[in-house]
Amino acid sequence: MKHDIIEKNIGLMIVLIVLTISGGFLAEVLPLFFNKETNTPVDGLEPLSAVELEGRDIYIREGCHVCHTQQVRPFRSETERYGHYSVAGEFVYDRPFLWGSKRTGPDLARVGGRYSDAWQRQHLYDPRSVVPESNMPAFPWLFEDRIDHTATANKLKTLQSLGVPYSDEQIAEASEQVEGMFEIEALVAYLQQLGTVISERR
Repeated sequence: MKHDIIEKNIGLMIVLIVLTISGGFLAEVLPLFFNKETNTPVDGLEPLSAVELEGRDIYIREGCHVCHTQQVRPFRSETERYGHYSVAGEFVYDRPFLWGSKRTGPDLARVGGRYSDAWQRQHLYDPRSVVPESNMPAFPWLFEDRIDHTATANKLKTLQSLGVPYSDEQIAEASEQVEGMFEIEALVAYLQQLGTVISERR
């Protein structure tokens, strides 16, 4: 049989594997680079504020993205629970992207504004006090640790160099905006803006 020839010739098999993967890349990934919907911000999208950006870094540092996706898939079961499906244009300023496929906890793509700041704080301080069945760990140190404001301006400047439209004025004011702020304040600010651009449009 013809497949025996391939199975017994490792060099030929490697070449065919490379060709198959390359073909898949050209067909599935390459067109996305030229698709305007994946590269153009949705109407009303603004870069994260200095406070929200620090909150996002805390979100990543504490591993929140490991258990919570930020990607509502376009299925009825998901849109009925979480809201409008995720659109690439919402995330064009994100570095790194936080889409994913593993959900130990609920998706957070549309969590902004669903709960009060007080609820979010209590949930992070003692998850089971508001969601008894939760297996999320508590994060009490966020209420004690303050943000290192000395690095904030450099974070915005780096993102500006990657194409995020921060103005020089926003960069200059970034450090002052987060100075003396507790980490919990920044994290809640980040959570409260998630998905609100699409929600406001609907």
